[in-house]
Amino acid sequence: MGMTRIDPQSSWQWTTEQLQAWQLERLNAQLEHILPTNSFYQRKFGQNRLQIRSLDDLNQLPVTTKQELVDAQQAHGLSDHHTYASEQYVRVHRTSGTRGAPLMVMDTAADWQWWADTWQHVLAAAGVTPRDRVFLAFSFGPFIGFWSAYEACAQRGARIIPGGGLSSVARLEFMRQTRPSVVACTPSYALQLAEVAQNSGVDLHQLGLRCLIVAGEPGGSLPSVRAQLAGQWGAGVIDHCGATEIGPWGFGPWEGGGVHVIETSFIAELLTPEIPVSDPSVRELVLTSLGRWGAPVFRYRTGDLVRATRPAAGDCCFMWLAGGILGRADDMVVVRGVNVFPSSIDAVVREFPQVNEYRVLVRRRGQLDDLALQVEVPEAQVKELAAALAHRLDVSLGLRVEVECLTMGSLPRTEGKAKRWIDQRTTPAPCDRR
Repeated sequence: MGMTRIDPQSSWQWTTEQLQAWQLERLNAQLEHILPTNSFYQRKFGQNRLQIRSLDDLNQLPVTTKQELVDAQQAHGLSDHHTYASEQYVRVHRTSGTRGAPLMVMDTAADWQWWADTWQHVLAAAGVTPRDRVFLAFSFGPFIGFWSAYEACAQRGARIIPGGGLSSVARLEFMRQTRPSVVACTPSYALQLAEVAQNSGVDLHQLGLRCLIVAGEPGGSLPSVRAQLAGQWGAGVIDHCGATEIGPWGFGPWEGGGVHVIETSFIAELLTPEIPVSDPSVRELVLTSLGRWGAPVFRYRTGDLVRATRPAAGDCCFMWLAGGILGRADDMVVVRGVNVFPSSIDAVVREFPQVNEYRVLVRRRGQLDDLALQVEVPEAQVKELAAALAHRLDVSLGLRVEVECLTMGSLPRTEGKAKRWIDQRTTPAPCDRR
């Protein structure tokens, strides 16, 4: 039952025919197993027996949205896309709820093994071996991401150093004592730790770190963010993408530039976004999980906007998403005809290492929307940096953005997903000044 285990790196060299045959076999095995008892997908597909003859026929099935899963949870107490009776599940996790009501998802022991097996692609890309010491810089709450990283590292034989329940200063001291070779966290928190280290007189280069694995938000595939992280930590950067309701679906190569979809565990499709985008090459990523039979998702609209290509040759045959996740459909705003994503702003801001933290305010001015960028910068550089940032944003986005400089430490920090995109068109947010 569930996923047949394979060697990650050998599958990177499969032919297109091998990969598609694998996907079709796993898809039909999953449908045959789950449909007789999965009421959610019985309703969606209108039957409890279904076989797909070709991957090209997959698009005849309806898509699944997160709102459907949330609605099912509200109706039943737990979304009925779960296949089995509750006593068969051994793990319970929950989405962050940053875009609405948190969604609770459970996993069986077989599902959890699938998570760990799929995560091996990320660890293989990072070159993690039993000789590595992996520091997990996050609190162990209901968010699934680094629980699965913990499991995958344990099965790989690496030494795991849990950093939960500690302040940033305490985590840095723990790193100094344990000297990890790999640190896993969000890109924002890696930048925050670097800021705390600088203020505390800690030289991160003395830790001997060789790799950061970053996940949970865009940044790990943005050249300016990667350069800042690599410079601050003296380490390489591996990007990773995943979601509680889907699974750990993507990994970036050592050289950066984007992420691969782990196509032995997922079928990827590209749909026209439901929002208007000016670039026709931008599509919405749709994923079908192939090994999470206890909580399956078929044709799941991730909301992630990407530019996808099929590699002709190289180190990995899996679908390539240049630049990683470009943005989310529900995060994009149109300002004077320009599509603007949080990652577009992040890429520019991180070109300025003097900026410690920032946030973007989306505002309504008359009949038009505009953006204001608030940045923390040293007092002596306020005037110079404000002008330079405004100019760089104008050149990069083709858009005038008002830049406001705040005192250092004014904006909130978090070890999880940073909340830097504040929509004041519906919910005014006060400015945190000191």
